[in-house]
Amino acid sequence: MSYLRRPIDEMAAYTPGEQPAEGERVVKLNTNENPYPPSPRVLETLRALDPSRLRRYPNPMADKVRDLVAGLFGVGRENVVCANGSDELLSLVMRAFVGEGDAVAWPTPTYSLYPVLARVQAAEAVEVPTREDFSVAVEALAAARAKALLLCNPNAPTGVLTPPDAVDALAARFNGVVVVDEAYVDFADAHCMGLATRRPNVLVLRTLSKSYSLAGLRFGYAVGPADLIEGLVKVKDSYNCDAVSIELAAAALADPAWMQTNADRIRAERTRLSERLAALGFAVTPSQANFLLARVPAGGDGRPWYEALKARGILVRYWNLPRLADRLRITVGTPQENDALLAALQTLRKEVTP
Repeated sequence: MSYLRRPIDEMAAYTPGEQPAEGERVVKLNTNENPYPPSPRVLETLRALDPSRLRRYPNPMADKVRDLVAGLFGVGRENVVCANGSDELLSLVMRAFVGEGDAVAWPTPTYSLYPVLARVQAAEAVEVPTREDFSVAVEALAAARAKALLLCNPNAPTGVLTPPDAVDALAARFNGVVVVDEAYVDFADAHCMGLATRRPNVLVLRTLSKSYSLAGLRFGYAVGPADLIEGLVKVKDSYNCDAVSIELAAAALADPAWMQTNADRIRAERTRLSERLAALGFAVTPSQANFLLARVPAGGDGRPWYEALKARGILVRYWNLPRLADRLRITVGTPQENDALLAALQTLRKEVTP
């Protein structure tokens, strides 16, 4: 006998990317972390933090960060809510807008947390396949009958960006809330933040995990119409952002130039890595994120490549799923990390390729 709700009892949990053991030395290119450090302002703020802050509850709305975000995008405080990473924001979206038996839509393949959140909510999943080149089928998504639509943009694990004008047209036609998950947008050529207050049904989610080099901090925010934000506030935990994360997030957001410099370095390496992978026989999907989705040579299975790289201390991401089983997702690392990967792949071509 199980005491769990049936959907929880029957579902498979989300599987995060592999984390090496403490002290284990690996080339870690599997979870899309930023290979460069956060702004020095973050470290200065951490060192100067008053320890007495830890015995008191934090500001329940993280207003210091809300005001910074509002200033960055020309919106009001009422248009911003903060959370424990964009994953918590996605959970709040599901709790606020999607009830048991309701439908929630997304393109596929995409971020593998979405189906898990739908299952937790006992919601119906409406999966709309992307085109052969992994571009989003906007017309088909717009026609989906669902309470909410989750659009990772640029998409994970493909890196494909849906242009803002296409997202705008999608929001105009979709009869529900359009949630644009922009976790990787600082590595892209365009974003959809302008839709967050212009369209009454659009929420844009951002995280500090990727471009701001703060995956270990867990901090994100959503921007959108005040009534939608108010709905997320109603279902969030009272103190969902801790006192330390609020101060460090504020320090990071106050130094966007540092973030942009690192994002530009990653974009340049993304181009070089893509070209080198192509020369080794990989088919690389054009990416606007800080990772590349690469089909292995000769139409083979991606698993032997993943396992052989892991045996050499290089971690990449592999999924045994339709349309992905012949591919590896590779985070763009430092030039030295990328060179180590490329050298290993050069050797493996002789061992793995049929």
